Amino acid sequence: MLHSRLFPASVLRVLPLVIAGWLPAGCIVSGADGRYVEREEKRFSVDGKPDLKLSTKDGSIEIRSWDGPDVLVVIEKHAIGKETAAAIVVSSAQDGNHISVDVKERRLSGLFFGGLGTAKLIVSVPAASDVQATTGDGSIDFEGVRGTVSLRSGDGSIRARNASGTLNARTGDGSITFDGVKGAIDVNTGDGSVAVAGAFTAVRARSGDGSIAIHAQAGSVTEADWDVSSGDGSVTIEVPEDFGAEFDAHTGDGRVHLDGITLSNVSGDIAPNRANGRLGAGGHAMRVRTGDGSISIKRVSGQ
Repeated sequence: MLHSRLFPASVLRVLPLVIAGWLPAGCIVSGADGRYVEREEKRFSVDGKPDLKLSTKDGSIEIRSWDGPDVLVVIEKHAIGKETAAAIVVSSAQDGNHISVDVKERRLSGLFFGGLGTAKLIVSVPAASDVQATTGDGSIDFEGVRGTVSLRSGDGSIRARNASGTLNARTGDGSITFDGVKGAIDVNTGDGSVAVAGAFTAVRARSGDGSIAIHAQAGSVTEADWDVSSGDGSVTIEVPEDFGAEFDAHTGDGRVHLDGITLSNVSGDIAPNRANGRLGAGGHAMRVRTGDGSISIKRVSGQ
């Protein structure tokens, strides 16, 4: 039984309506969970490349490129009722092409309404945009944008598709997936797998606990160092025929496999769990590590 000491009267009045499957007229009900949904739109006109900063405490973020010249942010509030949705506060600001949208929760009758409401951001931007997106708890989905990009989730998966530029992605708990990405990438998950595919100029990929798979397509080069490491998980790397690097791999428990790879200028001791030497014509360093798991590097033709 819900007690008034735990929830204010305003919330107790809403809950029976949710349980009974009835909500006031004008509310939008989302799917089978019967939660109250409220949508708010913010549109920003820009003259040039947008620099967008997004943050939400609890909720997923979707970012897509579109043909429009403006930036459109749709805030979709999901809550147990209208009053708890009103406790989700949206603030925004614009200074030229610099735009910020921040979603927070305010106190309502002396309580924080964590868990009773979330705010999903659905964002449309010009294809050339710089973006910072942060959520405390939720997934991030990013597509079709070129620029300097930073994606952060405290707890949730991150996915990017058909993007280019400098892409940085971090999650405390969740997988990271990139597909059709071009440029320099820096990805890090505390607990989850990493799978990235594209034409890369620099790679930094880390997982505290999970496998890592890197499919470096034609056009990939070592313009800067590549650093790939997992605390516990296998690492698989595919590189194109003309790829070059100074290769250095080591696993704490497992083997290093070279498939179609010949290393020159080999240095140090030769052992099943490590390999180092020049890959192709050489270049910047490619450092690969895992605490527990195999390491495989394969040269792939006809990409």
